[in-house]
Amino acid sequence: MEKIWLKSYPEGVPADINPDQYRSLVQLMEESFQKYAQRNAYVCMDKFMRYAELDQYSRQLAAWLQSRGLAKGARVAVMMPNVLQYPICIAAILRAGYTVVNVNPLYTPRELEHQLNDSGSEAIIVLENFASTLEHCIARTPVKHVVVANMGEMLGGLKGMIVNYVVRKVKKLVPAWSLPGAFKFKDVLAEGARLPFKAPDIGQSDVAFLQYTGGTTGVSKGATLLHRNVIANVLQTEAWSKPAFKDMAADEQLTIVCALPLYHIFALTACAMWGTRVGAMSLLIPNPRDIPGFIKELKKYKVNMFPAVNTLYNALLNHPDFASVDFSGLKISNGGGMAVQQAVNDKWHALTKTHIIEGYGLSETAPVATCNRADLTAFSGTIGLPIPNTDIAILDDDGQPLPIGQAGEIAIRGPQVMAGYWNRPDETAKVMTPDGFFKSGDVGVMDADGYVKIVDRKKDMILVSGFNVYPNEIEGVVASHPGVLECACIGVPDEYSGEAVKLFVVKKDPTLSAEQLMDFCKENLTGYKKPKYIEFRTELPKTNVGKILRRMLRDEKKAA
Repeated sequence: MEKIWLKSYPEGVPADINPDQYRSLVQLMEESFQKYAQRNAYVCMDKFMRYAELDQYSRQLAAWLQSRGLAKGARVAVMMPNVLQYPICIAAILRAGYTVVNVNPLYTPRELEHQLNDSGSEAIIVLENFASTLEHCIARTPVKHVVVANMGEMLGGLKGMIVNYVVRKVKKLVPAWSLPGAFKFKDVLAEGARLPFKAPDIGQSDVAFLQYTGGTTGVSKGATLLHRNVIANVLQTEAWSKPAFKDMAADEQLTIVCALPLYHIFALTACAMWGTRVGAMSLLIPNPRDIPGFIKELKKYKVNMFPAVNTLYNALLNHPDFASVDFSGLKISNGGGMAVQQAVNDKWHALTKTHIIEGYGLSETAPVATCNRADLTAFSGTIGLPIPNTDIAILDDDGQPLPIGQAGEIAIRGPQVMAGYWNRPDETAKVMTPDGFFKSGDVGVMDADGYVKIVDRKKDMILVSGFNVYPNEIEGVVASHPGVLECACIGVPDEYSGEAVKLFVVKKDPTLSAEQLMDFCKENLTGYKKPKYIEFRTELPKTNVGKILRRMLRDEKKAA
């Protein structure tokens, strides 16, 4: 396979990295714990945690978990937002020889029950805000050990007490719960300090994470990520991002904004794992939907790296206080999870002087598979080039490679590709080719320079009178209208054209009319792509990461 993309690599970025550099993620983490012991690893609500403390706390928690008699490879679930306990849990579970099962804290009891049963999780560490969800399903799961954390306990003294009082009594964010036999996080750390820790033998082929996919194509499945998969992606990310930091001194510490939830693969690899590898400090944002609170935190630090999704960038840009944040230290802004819109990038660049560097990946690829160059000087509208050690093929419906410039399914091969779906060989067989490519379900095109452009999810494509219409293109155009805050489009049945385009819009300008928007679309889109229907909404359905859910809009239409 000819790697035509290598000619487009920035100077100094290698074609390959060595995923065998570390025997396990534990070795990678422990190296950083020693090397950067006195640096701050995380900060949350003004409380700093040094790498030496992360080392100490995670060792204590690991010793406690081992004392429960869990066998090597046991699954331990973590259900919390971005608080200081989260990175401690990740490091502890891996160091003890277990597998981390990341759980979305906003899951319903039904969704939680499915994930705990599917993963076979025997223990869970949960923030008290979500303990009532666990209470409603724990009896029907294999969970035997429960540790409950709270918002204030790592903040210390009076501050921790005040935070807990506000969270519990003022904001009433902790529904009543009862989990007999549950342990308190702080008690577990104290007990772990008195217990022996036995470092297990962990290799590259041990399972590090079960990363559950959103279940957009049916039941939620666990992508099985081995230590090797995540090591590879951390080293690939490090090699790829180097050009962005070339003006920084070798010993200068990076500050990363960690507003994306750590249970999501983007933040897990880009903030927690890669951040640890380079000795960065991550600014944890427990609730990124609180935009004024988020902006207040941003003003306290000179941030260098900002990973986010398009909707989060857009929400920040539309807040009047955002313009007063100092971005003079910002070196790189990464966009992933969904398409970055040109209009959002242009506003971001005008304010921060950095373009949003769009990358692409999935839970199944740990996650990064392609990315735009870190020294990008203009918005590309593509998802970039395959990163080191990564092959991308564009396949037809029969799984055969298509020539350059033709649209087909994006398939990915590399050391970051998962071992398969947890206990689902049938589902794994559907997405893996005999020669090791993972079929993404996304439709894309590769150009002669190796840049890949997504035209859309296979299932999101709209067929209008035999023409393929891709929602990303329409949404990109509509989002550039100054009166539009957010938009999404889907296909709806049409007696004349088979399907027609329906557009959902959240207004920025309350005076915007459907006629004005139709005229704008007429100017910018060819006839068959133009929306036939426009519906104004006050908000659009989104995942917790901020990705707009077209699927929910389609389901609404079917139910109507």
